Formats: sequence, C-alpha cells, structure tokens
Amino acid sequence: MLLERLSREQSGPLTSRELDVARLIGFGLTNGEVASRLHISTKTASVHVSNILRKLDMSSRAEVAAWAAQEGLLE
Repeated sequence: MLLERLSREQSGPLTSRELDVARLIGFGLTNGEVASRLHISTKTASVHVSNILRKLDMSSRAEVAAWAAQEGLLE
C-alpha cells in the first residue's frame, strides 16, 4: 500500500494512522474534521497531531502541512 511505503521510505517514525492524519492536516482539516473523516474521537485526533509534531520536531500544523505536501501526501 502507498501509505505503508511512504511510512517506511519517507516519513520514518510516523505510523500509517499518523500519515493519514498528516495528510488531512495538509488539506487544512481541523482536529474535529480529521476525527470525523477517520471515525475516531476528536481527542484521539488531537493525540495523533501531538505525536506527529513531536516526532517531526515541529511546532505548528502549518509546518506539518508543508511537510505533507513536500512528501507527496497531498497528491
């Protein structure tokens, strides 16, 4: 699967679910919208976002969105 390959080759430490969340952040979705799309709670979406920020050593959703675009997650 494409996301699994991206996880191994490009994003290193992110899980496939975190890649899903990063992609949706890249499209500008809020935590609530991410939660709705992935059928998870808003709190769980928030935890995924926090984990992504920590793992990628970033401090904003905008940085994650730029990273997602650079990694080809928005195509």
